[in-house]
Amino acid sequence: MREVHVDKADLTKTHIAERVPGDLADGGVRLAVESFSVTANNVTYAVVGDGFGYWNFFPANDGHGIVPMWGHARVIESRHPDFAEGERVYGYLPMATQLDVLPGKVSASGFTDLAEHRQPMSPIYNQYSRLAADPEHDPAREGERMIFGPLFKTGFLIEYFMRSEEWFGARQVILTSASSKTAMGLASVAKRRSPDVTRIGLTSSGNVGFVEDSGLYDRVLSYDEIGSVEGVASVSVDFAGNARVLRGLHEHLGEHLKYSCLVGATHIEARGQGTADLPGPTPTLFFAPDHAVALFKEVGPEKAGAQMAESWHGFLEDAGDSVTIERRQGIEAARDTFVAMLGGNIDPAKGIVIEP
Repeated sequence: MREVHVDKADLTKTHIAERVPGDLADGGVRLAVESFSVTANNVTYAVVGDGFGYWNFFPANDGHGIVPMWGHARVIESRHPDFAEGERVYGYLPMATQLDVLPGKVSASGFTDLAEHRQPMSPIYNQYSRLAADPEHDPAREGERMIFGPLFKTGFLIEYFMRSEEWFGARQVILTSASSKTAMGLASVAKRRSPDVTRIGLTSSGNVGFVEDSGLYDRVLSYDEIGSVEGVASVSVDFAGNARVLRGLHEHLGEHLKYSCLVGATHIEARGQGTADLPGPTPTLFFAPDHAVALFKEVGPEKAGAQMAESWHGFLEDAGDSVTIERRQGIEAARDTFVAMLGGNIDPAKGIVIEP
């Protein structure tokens, strides 16, 4: 099997590692990775990897890690009575060609990987869908699910959190990196579930046209136009991780900024500049799995799933065709695409799917 190993100290340094898989454990299932998407979400996993345990899902050695991906896989060997060779699943996968899992809590529609090293992390990431009985699966939309699905759910949960807090009294929400898929997910859900809150998208000057064409925002501004954001009660959701942009928002809005939410880090080159001594509220990092648990506790898994499904279909109507899916072959393509994503060198109008 082949894996992309990333230097944790310098994410731009990567190499392909090859190893021979050991014997499959009793009750285990060996998966061949068929496809996964590479998005800004994967960059976030790497940037905050040690702090949130993302490197722990698929361990590597000598200061390296394997970046988690979302995608599809096929059973190629099974020592579990409920799984036969050829079955397909969807879930959390390594940037690699294979993965061994230890299925538990098995149902017709899914299972949880009970591998010991994965148990300290959020259970959200250990759940896999069995495609033959998965209500979200659409064979014609597998690419969109990989590209948008996890990011969309984060956007859905941000809207749920903000709405549960009555948007902290805000009249408008400002989304940085508005071309990112998570921002687009939040904008779509807010458009449908919180229509009274004005949606303002901030993006680089080169992406203004793309963001405007999405139709998801009431107003689109480039980063050098922050000063024209209306000075009314606001919340910000920062997907960029660019300290200069965040400071500009805080300084411009001041006491009008009621809540400052940090999500991800798409601008890796600016993440280390610090956000100390900002006026207004202290920026607070959003960790989606915690809010997913809160949602499930509040309304129950069935209703939560139904709400997500409804919003997901709405998002596909709003923005499902906003990207052109580009498929790339080979594990080397995964490595090269990840490095390009780190540098911000991927056109937001493209969704990259790797078939390793």
